[in-house]
Amino acid sequence: MTAVLRATETAPAAKPAVEALRDRLRAEAEVEPDPVHTEPATKKTQIIAIYGKGGIGKSFTLANLSYMMAQQGKKVLLIGCDPKSDTTSLLFGGKACPTIIETSTRKKLAGEQVEIGDVCFKRDGVFAMELGGPEVGRGCGGRGIIHGFETLEKLGFHDWGFDFVLLDFLGDVVCGGFGLPIARDMCQKVIVVGSNDLQSLYVANNVCSAVEYFRKLGGNVGVAGMVINKDDGTGEAAAFAEAAGIPVLASIPANEDIRRKSANYEIVARPGAQWGPMFEELARNVADAPPRRPSPLSQDGLLGLFKGESVGRNVVLEPATMEDMCGSTAVSKPSLEVIYDNV
Repeated sequence: MTAVLRATETAPAAKPAVEALRDRLRAEAEVEPDPVHTEPATKKTQIIAIYGKGGIGKSFTLANLSYMMAQQGKKVLLIGCDPKSDTTSLLFGGKACPTIIETSTRKKLAGEQVEIGDVCFKRDGVFAMELGGPEVGRGCGGRGIIHGFETLEKLGFHDWGFDFVLLDFLGDVVCGGFGLPIARDMCQKVIVVGSNDLQSLYVANNVCSAVEYFRKLGGNVGVAGMVINKDDGTGEAAAFAEAAGIPVLASIPANEDIRRKSANYEIVARPGAQWGPMFEELARNVADAPPRRPSPLSQDGLLGLFKGESVGRNVVLEPATMEDMCGSTAVSKPSLEVIYDNV
């Protein structure tokens, strides 16, 4: 009998088919995708997904951006897609609103339908809701995102008459649910929020890589630009944006007044207030910036934005040996694989 068929014993007839498939895949991979659409979005509603590392200030940026847009006369819907559900908390002065996931679960158990008023709430012209997520260890956050959007579609999401729909997504989670707007062309453009630190720029670069990946699969989403938050003037985030081929839409300074007011759930983007002009400009830039096809950086390219002593760029990788692993002289052992020849 034959227990294992060696690779060299593959049936000759199968080789031409395998080689033909390999050639076809190579040919498909070499085809350049169409250039990303660079004109302003023509669809009445602009759906914009904002990504960034957890804690980098997406929710702060979006709560204030949506508030300023509403003050400029735009009809804005803000959707929190981060399981922390902190986007609307900042908008509503620290108050948490019921999430779509928990509300739909409760309504389903009661045999009732979810209504708009159960999950969508308003403040000073801004409409807002949270998708929510499962309790820790009790489910997949990405799957929760998918379920939330399925519920929104049942509520008539595609028929709503908003000028802007802003989606707040956690960028350092790489499962499929969090990439939904890019993968399914659910938005026209993406904005990344970052700062002058390697980890936030790593996440921003990952988002650019995701956009490029789905473009090659036929997607149409582009990156409209970057918001630099907690900008301390060192310049790494601006250098990243330039290298990736995307514009800087705003630089929000690392300012104690902003930090304190944000920690107290205060909106700083008020017309006529100290930080109003900055968010007025951001609102205009977000509305007008066309989607672009980014140029993601390599890991070495990212590291090159920083001084060597800051990121350990001069560290040399030293291969480990079996003696290192065992703590003594390693004994070479023959393979335990058994291959039976025909008998």
